[in-house]
Amino acid sequence: MRAVALGMGVAGTTLVATYLAPALSSLGPIRRLTPSLSGVGDPGHVALTFDDGPDPRSTPLFLRLLGESAVRATFFLLGASVQRSPTLARELVESGHEVAVHGWDHRCLAWSPPRATYESLARARDVIAEQTGYVPRWFRPTYGVLTLAAVRAAQRLDLATVLWTNWGRDWTSGATASSILTTLTRDLSGGAAVLLHDATAGHAAPGAWKATLEALPGLLAHCAENDLRVGELREHGTRLRHMFYTRSAEDSGNCSGASRGRGARGQLHRPSHDRLPMWRDRGDRGLAIENRSGRLPDLGRAYRPL
Repeated sequence: MRAVALGMGVAGTTLVATYLAPALSSLGPIRRLTPSLSGVGDPGHVALTFDDGPDPRSTPLFLRLLGESAVRATFFLLGASVQRSPTLARELVESGHEVAVHGWDHRCLAWSPPRATYESLARARDVIAEQTGYVPRWFRPTYGVLTLAAVRAAQRLDLATVLWTNWGRDWTSGATASSILTTLTRDLSGGAAVLLHDATAGHAAPGAWKATLEALPGLLAHCAENDLRVGELREHGTRLRHMFYTRSAEDSGNCSGASRGRGARGQLHRPSHDRLPMWRDRGDRGLAIENRSGRLPDLGRAYRPL
């Protein structure tokens, strides 16, 4: 019996280790070993990305500053926040910015079972597409913590997982504009994918975004002084050939047929959702997934935040 128990314990430990193994990618040294997963791109370009929005208290201020600077960015959105502020989410796309999936809420996926993980990503992707008219092509997990379930869910949803190369640690209570800029630019070079936050979520310090907003002009100035263009991930030239994504998207409009949301610069096309499963709230009868070609099996439980 002791041998059986020991064997079961080893098997359980191995299973958990396998499930959480991708989470090691959140560690800086590991990210540096996976440049494509980290978002490394065009050596003359820096991808500017923001997490945790949209938030009507803060995101409009970032929109205004970016507009005044003629800079576009990629915003990784929380589905629940888009549901609360759909007009603001649409404004991001109408202003020329790219939107992407950060999950439904800001819970860490490390302890989320596979089905709940898939639901989180699918619901977020679908509400973003429905409210903005743009089908997201990127996924970044909350806290940067990947799991095997998240990897598989992103692949099923045709989302390319991307993390970051540089961050400003702008969510901490002690962060200032100066500390954020120093941390960001310490080893910033062409091809970098920068992570900042335009809203407060999860374990971030209340109002931490204010220091980020103050630091942003300095970051843009630093890039200009070093002849680095700043823009979205879709124009970053990221090569998506890594263990967590099997497609190639070397140009900004080639991630998938369903994900082409923009043609000529500044021209937005309403995407076709024919291939996208959409979540439909059926009240007390639970939540079903359906698409334009037919209904898929009912999930058999009520629509609720995960």
